[in-house]
Amino acid sequence: MMYKKIIPCVTMNNPVAEAKFYNDAGADEVAFFDSTATREGLEKNIPIIKEITRTIDIPLIACGGVRRLEDVKKLLYAGASKVCMKSAPMNDIGIVTEASDRFGSERIIVTIDLTEVTDYLDYAKKLKEAGAGELLLLHYNKVPDYIEIVKRVRKEVGLPVTVSSYSTDGKEIASLLNDTNAECVSLYNLAEHDVMSIKQECKKYNVPVNLFESSLDFKEFKLNSEGLIPCIAQDYKTGEVLMLAYMNEESFNKTVESGRMTYYSRSRQTIWTKGETSGHFQFVKALVLDCDRDTILAKVSQVGPACHTGNPTCFFTPLVTKEYDDTNPLTVFSDVYNIIYDRKKNPKDGSYTNYLFDKGIDKILKKVGEEATEIIIAAKNPDPEEMKYEISDFLYHLMVLMVERGMTWEDVIKELAERR
Repeated sequence: MMYKKIIPCVTMNNPVAEAKFYNDAGADEVAFFDSTATREGLEKNIPIIKEITRTIDIPLIACGGVRRLEDVKKLLYAGASKVCMKSAPMNDIGIVTEASDRFGSERIIVTIDLTEVTDYLDYAKKLKEAGAGELLLLHYNKVPDYIEIVKRVRKEVGLPVTVSSYSTDGKEIASLLNDTNAECVSLYNLAEHDVMSIKQECKKYNVPVNLFESSLDFKEFKLNSEGLIPCIAQDYKTGEVLMLAYMNEESFNKTVESGRMTYYSRSRQTIWTKGETSGHFQFVKALVLDCDRDTILAKVSQVGPACHTGNPTCFFTPLVTKEYDDTNPLTVFSDVYNIIYDRKKNPKDGSYTNYLFDKGIDKILKKVGEEATEIIIAAKNPDPEEMKYEISDFLYHLMVLMVERGMTWEDVIKELAERR
């Protein structure tokens, strides 16, 4: 089933936090748009785009400041899934062909500003021929026949179209998508509005949107004597167990509908949405039922601490402990990276890591090269045992290089995941 995508635009006030909120709150993609971006502005925004893509799980569309092919490359290499350009193709449509040939048309969106372009249909056809993968049609509430224009472009050009909306009213957004049959809607001035409520409103008006749906009805769960089912909340990235609470049918259905964990309070005899008073919401990533159908595992994105005491998790009181080998590879990589990062921010006298940072990029690169060579030499020896020492040295120096150049393991993991 093809869903209509809801794409909020973040503002320049706090783009990283806004993108994270929309990511958790149900957006299908998020757009970063700096209307004031110049050549210098684009460079200024690259670190912001990198930080956003490290924070969110959904695709990011980068808009604004594109003047040449090199700008498209920088935005995509910073982590954007797609690049949207407006002025550059109007000056030289060849940039669309260059970009689509090099990076794929599916990653290239071109904006047609209907307040600036009069022969929009001819321009749209030229953009398709040049290699554009999608079109964004802007109107700024100044084009009275906007819906008819979108319908004509979709019919005669055939490219996927994103319509622009300046309303947060779900009924109006649903009407726009139904009337134009556009594939996506880009929402401006959303001000962290509840995306899931907009989607639920769209669903009422028969707009196919991506919502949570349970594969089993609550009646199929095995409940306790109080008619409740326990639910364990777990951080979806780290796997850390956060808390245990209970659900009844109403709270379960509200969780699925809203995308925010909602429980039943046995003491107050009422349902409650986690974070409704503290702001420490739990956004649903997945709900999984156990083999006996009597316990739910909720994988969530936790905002702030999960526990009312202020602790990150409710499970913080040790009872019985035995020493064990806690060498999860991801944890080790993250811990060592964080130590190196801390040395960069807080230098320590006599630290070899700080010695490398002080010497600069050329010294770091020289060490990375030397350690890579040592791996090759060790691999040629009859006993491969020596390789683990050389690989460890290489990975350490590689992480120093990553910190020096502002790259994280999340950047690498995301890139590897896309290659699976």
